[in-house]
Amino acid sequence: MTDTSLDIGQSGLERAVPNGTVSDFVELMKPRVMSLVLFTGLVGLVVAPGSMHPVLAIATLICIGVGAGASGALNMWYDADIDAVMQRTATRPVPRGRVAAEEALTFGTVLAAGSVFSMGLLVSWLAAGLLAVTIAFYLFVYTMWLKRRTPQNIVIGGAAGALPPVIGWAAATGSVSLEPVILFLIIFMWTPPHFWALALVRAGDYSKAGVPMLPVVAGGDSTRRQILIYSLILAPLGVLPAVLGTGGIAYAVSASVLGVLFVILAWRVFTLREGQTAQHAARQLFGFSVLYLLLLFAVLLVEQMTVAGVNVWTPV
Repeated sequence: MTDTSLDIGQSGLERAVPNGTVSDFVELMKPRVMSLVLFTGLVGLVVAPGSMHPVLAIATLICIGVGAGASGALNMWYDADIDAVMQRTATRPVPRGRVAAEEALTFGTVLAAGSVFSMGLLVSWLAAGLLAVTIAFYLFVYTMWLKRRTPQNIVIGGAAGALPPVIGWAAATGSVSLEPVILFLIIFMWTPPHFWALALVRAGDYSKAGVPMLPVVAGGDSTRRQILIYSLILAPLGVLPAVLGTGGIAYAVSASVLGVLFVILAWRVFTLREGQTAQHAARQLFGFSVLYLLLLFAVLLVEQMTVAGVNVWTPV
């Protein structure tokens, strides 16, 4: 990335006349990421022991979703300069001038404060504290510090995206135990191979923006090796909920099969180093990684709801 390209992006932001619509502010909240956060938070809530009043359960999920949206908006506010340079993010509302940076900052701050205090007042201050830590970690640790300084940005920063099931569990039980920590670790270990597979495809984009993603700093071969290592750790880790009793037979089988497939695709990424075949292998792993996490948590959710029945949502 040259200084000229960044200056052009910044000057474009300064000249912009914001005329944001509702859809622009929805886009600020990164709805696809928010939906995944909501889903994993729901799983943490449902697999927790005991029951929860449905109104409080819905309030919990709304707070988790709004908190995730706040994180997205604050990320887009701070990263507007590099978003303007990268092809994948150049059409976002702030770099395109549809929403002013100050509006994104205010919007994200209001959402963050509202979600945390609502969670505390309506549900649990432990869950609210965890939600506050998640938002703060994503903004201050990942976005402001790690993302532009170290190729380990995704590894450490992944902690923020891994906390929603712990928040859901804490909201339902008022405590944190080993079971939600294992769910946290699954998402935490899933994050690096998921994002590094994308980074292999988008390495030029990250390099142009000056973001030190692993393929840019350490090269493709090192990135492929790290993807394989994390995948080999993730596969058995994904089965642990069945060992602890959080998941049953269906989950154990599903997690085992999905884990094996994940490792196979990671091995293809590791062994295919050149040309379009290597790019295809990385894209394939990236796409499957999303499916892996969704199916893993979906099976756990369905299995737990089948076992618990309507008692999960019984008013107390």
